[in-house]
Amino acid sequence: MTVVALDKFLSDLDQLTATAVSAFQAASAADVLEAARVEFLGAKNGRLKKSQKGLSHVDKADKPVAGKRFNQAKQDIEAAYETAKEKLAGGGTEQAAAFDPTEPGRRRRLGHGHPVSQTIEELTDIFARLGFNVAEGPEIEDEWHNFEALNIPPSHPARDPLDNFYLSTAGGGAADRQLLLRSQTSTVQIRVMEKATPPVRIVSLGRVYRPDTADATHYPMFHQIEGLMIDRKVTMADLKSVLRMFCSSYLGEEVHVRFRPSFFPFTEPSVEVDMSWHGGWIEMGGAGMVDPNVLQAVGYDPEEVIGFAFGLGVERLCARRHGIQDIREFFKNDVRFLEQF
Repeated sequence: MTVVALDKFLSDLDQLTATAVSAFQAASAADVLEAARVEFLGAKNGRLKKSQKGLSHVDKADKPVAGKRFNQAKQDIEAAYETAKEKLAGGGTEQAAAFDPTEPGRRRRLGHGHPVSQTIEELTDIFARLGFNVAEGPEIEDEWHNFEALNIPPSHPARDPLDNFYLSTAGGGAADRQLLLRSQTSTVQIRVMEKATPPVRIVSLGRVYRPDTADATHYPMFHQIEGLMIDRKVTMADLKSVLRMFCSSYLGEEVHVRFRPSFFPFTEPSVEVDMSWHGGWIEMGGAGMVDPNVLQAVGYDPEEVIGFAFGLGVERLCARRHGIQDIREFFKNDVRFLEQF
């Protein structure tokens, strides 16, 4: 086998690179560029392929240098081809020179907020005007904040593993705590009251999780708005007034609110909240006066302070306002549906 000197191999390689780059730069049409590509970068008979075969004729001691230079030449030639290809695809310098700055531009299509996100922003604004601060909390909770501090004992059916998304255990030894995806935003009121002293007036909005079968009115993940007010001499009349002002502000018309007796472990008394809507009554959520056991759990004195709490479904509010019959539409990401908002 004939041995090729390293200097000659490198010289031929440099000449090949210069010739290929020049050919690609001079290509004025797609067919000319393709012919140049086949000539220099063809997989079988391309000139670069033939040069690669020539590596086998270089002395063994010189092959590392020759191989490194060959790889660099290959990258340069391929880069020159890609540049020429992009130039032709974009019209090249001729099109750039023909650009008319007086021609009207094309308006880009802009997106917008998801209807649920829009609703959350509007609810936040309404309650801010009513004097409520926005509070946030983690979506992964422990049993203390999700159940025990809310007066939900271990035997309560709401803690059933079939009704919650339980996760791993946090901590170690006797202090182990079961973690879960929060099933309600009431957990935030506990975290706020643990750190704040009365008066407290907050709303929390966010995702909650329950293993429900998805249908027109249920979904495993949805959004809640939770309100809490703790002070002296707070009454059910204050609760009803706040909810009435909120509903009227959100719907843009006078709304009447009524309470129906109910039961929730963390409120006493507890009520279901209905509002009038186009001649009928619609259930919107639950509410009530904060149970004394909840106040004691966060270190408050039930003899000194009292308060109310309420929870409403964000998707339900949004659906009622816009006449949406199936909340699954919010999560399908169908542009035809979402662009209406």
